[in-house]
Amino acid sequence: MTRRLERITATTDVHSALGAATPLLAHLHAEREHSLLVDCGDFFEGSGYYQLGGGSIEKQILTSLYDVIAPGNHGWRHHLEPGLRELTVCANVHDDSGKPLFRRLHLADIAGRRVAVTSVISPQAFSAIPAADRAGHQVTDPAHALVQLMLGHHHEADSWVLLSHSGFEQDLLLADQCPFLDVIFAGHCHSGHYTPTAVGNTLVVKGGELASGFALAESVAHGWAAHSCPFPSTAALPAELEAIGERIADLREQLAAPKGPIGLRWRQRTPDRRELLAEIAKHLHTGPGQAAVVLNETALRPVPLGDELRLADLLSIEPFANQLVHAVLPEAAAADIPGLLAHLTARAGPLVTAPDPLPAGVHTVVTTGYLAESLLAGRPYEARLTLGQAIHRVLTNQGDPQ
Repeated sequence: MTRRLERITATTDVHSALGAATPLLAHLHAEREHSLLVDCGDFFEGSGYYQLGGGSIEKQILTSLYDVIAPGNHGWRHHLEPGLRELTVCANVHDDSGKPLFRRLHLADIAGRRVAVTSVISPQAFSAIPAADRAGHQVTDPAHALVQLMLGHHHEADSWVLLSHSGFEQDLLLADQCPFLDVIFAGHCHSGHYTPTAVGNTLVVKGGELASGFALAESVAHGWAAHSCPFPSTAALPAELEAIGERIADLREQLAAPKGPIGLRWRQRTPDRRELLAEIAKHLHTGPGQAAVVLNETALRPVPLGDELRLADLLSIEPFANQLVHAVLPEAAAADIPGLLAHLTARAGPLVTAPDPLPAGVHTVVTTGYLAESLLAGRPYEARLTLGQAIHRVLTNQGDPQ
């Protein structure tokens, strides 16, 4: 098939929402003839499909349909794998020797224009990558990296398009700092702002998350036009993608497995994640040793529940397979508990502790491996319980922690 590209179609923050992927797959397959297909990061992680499938289906989708992808903080390690690394662009990440970790630029002819496509990841998003996955990698200031890239390649392109994994507000700042950008496709923000926003001559636009929609940019006489759309509803996959559909269906059947009746408190409702996390922290704190507990709200997702807990529910509520650990606090942190909690909140979002408030003199806490390794810099050792197991016990009123 000879492609005549007329526009750019962008997804973002799909987060392995494969249960809703049929409209995405069907639409992108139909669009591929006339669209450059791009993704703004976090295609991986966030559902039971990822936990059971390990990202293999997501990788197959990306390599089958997409032309250019940006790395996100979720699934970072997958972008270093053969097949995906060739698709990935990023202007502001390098290894310890200073060599770019990914190619920095993709050039494409779209509606008679030579378009340069690149991406950036914000330092905040980069810091959210598990420490082991980003070992030996460095992030630089996005605006500075973009300016340097443009100065080195300004003669090669008529237009500049950015795939940003930074957040919508940060993208507005990037548009002001880099006025040569024509379009910024936003990602990482988890906001409901889908209306394109102009900053000077730059359009900032974001598509729907969790495979719900896309952003579109088209070349017009005066520059570029952009808007956001939901994916058209469809129950049919093209024949070329039926194998992917069958793999998704196999995982869907596994995810339907029952895990026990839900306790009356949580039945037929969507638990507030802070309320649920507070019960989990209380549950863990009443275990042997009375260890203090520190958990972050962003570890959970709000999910509507029925009468029976399914594996899909459990893996959707806690989609990141967090191991609980005992973390030893650095001396400076133990001496300033309010300062420690403020630091963790700024980096990882709102916290829940048990006891609440967390008293002075705490030296060891039960927390997630992510918080311990990425933020506390302690020496964690695994507890005999995962966060998912603790959620299961709280939702089904099963026993005490071990």
